Amino acid sequence: MSQYYVYIMTNRSGTLYTGVTNNLERRIYEHKHKLIPGFTSHYHIDRLVYYEVTSDIPAAIAREKQIKAWTRAKRVALIESVNRDWKDLSESGFSPRPYPDTQNDKRPQRDSSSRPEGRSSE
Repeated sequence: MSQYYVYIMTNRSGTLYTGVTNNLERRIYEHKHKLIPGFTSHYHIDRLVYYEVTSDIPAAIAREKQIKAWTRAKRVALIESVNRDWKDLSESGFSPRPYPDTQNDKRPQRDSSSRPEGRSSE
């Protein structure tokens, strides 16, 4: 059974990038080594801060679009719901989490004062 990942990456400045892939480890390697020209290589996007996994590619694509349409504050809250310190999840080894229910995207909003220094909601 194939797995598909929706993921969010960032850089030292806190710029966010949301993507979808069928091979998260390969895709993270490509981002970290700037193998594909574009937004992520230009802005040095190299830290995995959030991801989800599913076996349904249409659901993964729909989820990516949903997250991209959110405000930055909502994406930050999603990241901090599982990675409060914005650690690079690819450095500590990671195991895929179950895919959330995309029909119910009501997630708790965190107080902006708990955000790591340098992170803004704008």
